[in-house]
Amino acid sequence: MKQLIVLLGFAGILVSCSPKSESQPKVKNVILLIGDGMGTSQIFAGITANKGQLNLERAQYVGFSKTQSASHYTTDSGAGGTAISTGSKTNNGTIGMDTAGKPLPNMIELSEAKGLSTGLVATSSITHATPASFIAHQLSRNDEPEIARQFPGSGIDIFIGGGHSYFADSMNVIQQLLNNGYRMVNQVSDIDPDDSLPIGCLAADIALPTALEGRGDYLLQATKKAMAKLAHNPAGFFLMVEGSQIDWAGHSNDIQYLTSEMIDFDQAVGAAFDFADSHPGTLVIVTADHETGGLSLPNGNLSEGTLEAKFSTDYHTGVMVPVFAYGTGANCFAGIYQNTGIFDRMVEALQLHETP
Repeated sequence: MKQLIVLLGFAGILVSCSPKSESQPKVKNVILLIGDGMGTSQIFAGITANKGQLNLERAQYVGFSKTQSASHYTTDSGAGGTAISTGSKTNNGTIGMDTAGKPLPNMIELSEAKGLSTGLVATSSITHATPASFIAHQLSRNDEPEIARQFPGSGIDIFIGGGHSYFADSMNVIQQLLNNGYRMVNQVSDIDPDDSLPIGCLAADIALPTALEGRGDYLLQATKKAMAKLAHNPAGFFLMVEGSQIDWAGHSNDIQYLTSEMIDFDQAVGAAFDFADSHPGTLVIVTADHETGGLSLPNGNLSEGTLEAKFSTDYHTGVMVPVFAYGTGANCFAGIYQNTGIFDRMVEALQLHETP
């Protein structure tokens, strides 16, 4: 793992995430699941399509996040992801940098500096805006080849997603990763969680197929493999898992696409909750970077799994999005706060603000 010393002061944390007594476990592992574009309507559409239930309902605490970026009332995923990964608002389209173009320490860098293992999983390219916000520093989210070039020196222990074409460009980032000791594979089934080497899995040229197109249980298995590998580190880990295509379904105003992606994402949520049950000291957070589509549900039938859906836009909206928490330290995520507050609470929970 990359060893990086970062000294930061964090302010504005409203709730202490430290254990209240020595008998309570400390937070050792944080699993952050981001349903890109997932607002409350998307969640209830998933509940309806799944005939009344999702794993997400097991969450113990619920809060709300204000998603506005530094430049816009309605954020994009670059600024939204950066706020969660760095604790700073930035301009739309920016990845891991402040409004002046200065790199901001992100959750992977801070976790690596503290000796934790780290991982990223997505159904998009792993260089897409949200996962990129946790590992890269780039003024434009659209420069995915440049974002890929920042992976070899990041110290990340496992990453799983699409984007093979961005790593196999003229700079041959795959060879750089191999030179840095990574095991590179093309299928989730080829990942051995007990492998001592860091692992990169590029499972598609760009993005993974949709759930409707037969992606299968890719996200569930990728999440399980990542958790199993990262759990080998006794110091703990940070893992971000994105259900990327909930957002794309919202942009398409396609309710069948949306509910299938929502239910698929929820399977990964259930696996993370189960991991927390069997690994004391694990905190699971489920949230979104923004809502997409302005979705409303005028009617539906829970027993039949059918619903009527209306979209007000094919882009993002500025509404608050929910934050669900489960496991050790989950109580810290109740309330209403800025999206940067998610970062503040994760840093406090893992004590990343302390000098290693």
